[in-house]
Order: sequence, then C-alpha cells, then structure tokens
Amino acid sequence: MSTPSGSHVPGEGPTTGTDPSGGLSTSGPGGARSVAGLGLDRLSVVNREKEQYGGVKVGSAFFGWLTATGTAVLLTALLAALGAAVGAATDTGAGEAVGQAQANAGTAGIISGIALLVVLFVSYFCGGYVAGRMARFNGAKQGLAVWLWAVVIAVVVAILTALVGSQFDILGRLGSFPTLPLDGASLSTASIITAILAAVVALGGAVLGGLSGMRFHRKVDKAGLGR
Repeated sequence: MSTPSGSHVPGEGPTTGTDPSGGLSTSGPGGARSVAGLGLDRLSVVNREKEQYGGVKVGSAFFGWLTATGTAVLLTALLAALGAAVGAATDTGAGEAVGQAQANAGTAGIISGIALLVVLFVSYFCGGYVAGRMARFNGAKQGLAVWLWAVVIAVVVAILTALVGSQFDILGRLGSFPTLPLDGASLSTASIITAILAAVVALGGAVLGGLSGMRFHRKVDKAGLGR
C-alpha cells in the first residue's frame, strides 16, 4: 500500500530487521536467514556466554570449599552421634568399647577409613556443586578449584601451626572435622595410602559436583532456547 505521494506505509511489505550482534539482515522471504545462521541457536548462545563469563571463578570455589568444610563437620558429628547411640543401645561402656576397638584394630581401621572416604566424597561433591552452580560454566574446573582451596588452606594452617603453635590448628580445633593420622608418631604406609586415597576421593567428588551444578544451567538454557 502506498500513500498519495508514492511512499510506502511503515510496516507494510516484508518485515526487515537487524541482528544487533552482527548487523545481519533478518528479512522475510527472499532474504531470510535461519536462527542457526544468525548464531541464535542454543549452542551458539551458550558458547558466546561461556567465552564471556567462563573460566575458573575463585570466589565461587571459595564458597564451595566453605560448603565442603561445613558438610564434613556435620557428617562427622552425625557419625560420632550414631556411634555413641549404638554404644548406648548395647550397654557398651567407654572402657569396653576401647578394648573391643583394640582387639579388632584392623577391622576398626578399615571401617574408619571407609567412613572417612564417604564423608569426604559427599562433602566435596556438595562443595563442587555449589561452585559449579554459582559459576555456571566449566564445572570440572570449578570443582578442581574447590579442591585446590582445601589444599592451599591446609598448607597455610600447617605452616602457621609449625611456626606459632597448635592454637592456629583451626581444623583440628573443630573436633568434628575428619582428620588423617599423619603426625610423626603415627605415620605409616597405611596412613600415607589413606591420605592419598582421601585426596583423590575429595578431588573426584568436587569435580563431579561441579559438573552436576553446571548441568542445572544447561537444562535452563535448553528450556529457554530450545534444543
């Protein structure tokens, strides 16, 4: 439709627009470009967002470490409470319990080691999940960063403890935090192996947690941008 002067009325004819990100025409038939061609499909959008906001987020990893530490304290306290409840239910006194533990030192050590590994895996899975959920991208790297925070803080605390004294042994003072027998008096091959396994399990839990936290955002992207 034309006006008396011959000019076209705005809005009549093929609709034409411009992609603000690249200046590409989004005209109708004859000049149409697909959504994928404009880079507006889900994969392209997510890749651009990842390029802009991806990478390791140190702050998210720190909060993930805090989550892992708190979860470890709670789970360790829960296990201790369950052990005390079992002892009370069986009328086992403290002295008798110690005697039984000494008589079955091998079995008790294995059970304690397994419980420690489970606590660490669950705790660092939670920590990695928090970091991955906060950072949105690069979930495995966020989980690794959570684990590295734990290593760095453990080293710093160990150095302060060696230089100043045990009053800076923060994690040890928590009482309920899972610890490894790595002091000079009780250092053995078994304790070293347990320490290595604990580090590997914690790392695996943190990485898996980070991937799980990131996967939530991929579900949101799929719901909002389509497949």
